[in-house]
Amino acid sequence: MSDAPQPIRVLVCDDQALVRTGYVTIFSAQPDIEVVGEAENGHAAVEAARRLRPDVVVMDIRMPLLDGIQATRQLAGPDAQFPPKVLVVTTFNVDAYVYDALRAGASGFLLKDAPPAELVNGIRTVARGEALLAPAVTRHLIGHFAEHLRPAETSRQAREDLVRALTPRELDVLRQIAEGLSNAEIATALFITPETVKTYVSRILAKLGLRDRVQAVVLAYRVGLIPAAD
Repeated sequence: MSDAPQPIRVLVCDDQALVRTGYVTIFSAQPDIEVVGEAENGHAAVEAARRLRPDVVVMDIRMPLLDGIQATRQLAGPDAQFPPKVLVVTTFNVDAYVYDALRAGASGFLLKDAPPAELVNGIRTVARGEALLAPAVTRHLIGHFAEHLRPAETSRQAREDLVRALTPRELDVLRQIAEGLSNAEIATALFITPETVKTYVSRILAKLGLRDRVQAVVLAYRVGLIPAAD
């Protein structure tokens, strides 16, 4: 019986057939990735994802019938029963699109002109439950929208609840996550091992009922654990 890990099951969603073909060609060439289906619009993406149960959905934003933001919300939003990881890949480098995608439940955001290796790495990154946003992008984007994320009348109580739920060390790790640091970078900053960081991250997500690091970042800004960017 083989002990080899199961490949990452990927669903490709884009309204352009040539783009889908390109993605399928790139992803299928990877030994650890299996393309299980394609969809040409948001409705088809939701149906296919619910039927095929992929690990990662590569989602375009502008698609007919149902756009990628709405499709992401149906698949990975708070009411989703079996949410896949959603990697949004689009031609539109607009803050509002990124913000809306993350709020809808996406785990990462890339542009379509990213090199093939970056797209492949993006799938692997979100499949591991990690956020796919560079530190500078994380601070600029989430910080820019922080006031929209945390209503003044609820932020103090939410922050108190968060502090009570986590140990001081877990709060330290959460702050580092919200700054966009990787596990290795957090380990260096806090003088602990990457394995210990992974344990802390798992505990934080479990205690707070969060799906992945993106949700942890949004929560940290929402309650004011991290100040908004200037």
